Amino acid sequence: MNKIIIGLLLFTLVFAACKQRLSQQSIVKEQSKAYYTCSMHPQVHEEHPGNCPICGMKLIKVELTGSNSMTSAKIMLTAAQLQLAGIQTDTVREENTGLEKTLTGTVTTNENTAAELSARIAGRIQQLFIRTVGEKIATGQPVYSIYSEDLQETEKEYLLAKQQQKVLHNPDVDYGQLISAAENKLQLWGLSTAQIRNLAASGRVSATTTVLSKVSGTVSEISVHEGDYVTEGMTILKTQALNNLWVEGQLYASDAGKYKENDRVSVVLPDLNGQIINGKVEFINPELSDASKVDLIRVSIPNPQGLVRPGMLAYISIGGSGSRFLAVAASAVITDGRGSKVWVKNADGSFSAKMITVGSGNSSYAPVITGLNRGDIVVTNGAYLLNSEATFKNGSDNMAGMKM
Repeated sequence: MNKIIIGLLLFTLVFAACKQRLSQQSIVKEQSKAYYTCSMHPQVHEEHPGNCPICGMKLIKVELTGSNSMTSAKIMLTAAQLQLAGIQTDTVREENTGLEKTLTGTVTTNENTAAELSARIAGRIQQLFIRTVGEKIATGQPVYSIYSEDLQETEKEYLLAKQQQKVLHNPDVDYGQLISAAENKLQLWGLSTAQIRNLAASGRVSATTTVLSKVSGTVSEISVHEGDYVTEGMTILKTQALNNLWVEGQLYASDAGKYKENDRVSVVLPDLNGQIINGKVEFINPELSDASKVDLIRVSIPNPQGLVRPGMLAYISIGGSGSRFLAVAASAVITDGRGSKVWVKNADGSFSAKMITVGSGNSSYAPVITGLNRGDIVVTNGAYLLNSEATFKNGSDNMAGMKM
């Protein structure tokens, strides 16, 4: 009888210990809901923030949601994580999946986003606050200070009208109109509303006036130096917005008629480890070059992270004549021994893996046979990062919770 009692006691102790160990493991697993990885090398998984051991880029934090149930494949990223990871999406639609033609092109600035800051009034540049090409400039940022006698005279007129309004009270003089006219003149010559308000508050005319920027972007050209005399309309500096760029290539005259504006294309950038960016044909020159009889084609590509730079070599892949099918971007498809899958963006902003069947396409688009519908939103850049997150979360069984 004593042996039975002792056996029951030992069993109870062992059961309690196992239960406590499982509980501790559950707590540890619950705490390990985030890790740090590299947007360029998603195979890197670190427990603490730092830099990628491969390329040196700053690691991004990835938070995992859900449990080991059928929803475990759902991944949720914050807006900051989406930007750092470079996650890009596209909508499933009909595309040309025929053979492609590859053109050699060069990345250039988008002239539609170019801006120029010109002098509003003649004078001498006393000080430049923007000195280097490549600097980023924002609207309202100080650009230069100028000594201008005409500007000083207008400031004096403005202050005199304000003073006379307070002191004289002459009913035959419309002081409000005088003040408004002087104020409008100052605004036309580059002073902001805050600067005019500060002028009225101080009641004094300064020797120089700081001119604020009316444009924003990256400085591409600076046309003046300190001490230079400028005239009205003279260029001070030029800027470019580098969040959208052009890739320019050349087509033979015999091929020019096969393509049209707004055709979807893919651009491969060898300098960025072969990164593929989806773009569209923005312009095809209606006139051929006199010398070489080739046609200029211009493709617009997004550059939200600023990794693409003007002057880079690029290859433009344009779909040739062929049937149009419901297709997904080739960069969205992940293929392994189990088949092909894509990451679909859900209505709540999360991402889920989905098995699909694709046919033979080209380097830009793969026709979808089963698994996706028109209008579905799939990840075209960053899919391997999401896939590594799911593998890290579910172990080697990354099919867990996957939509079929």
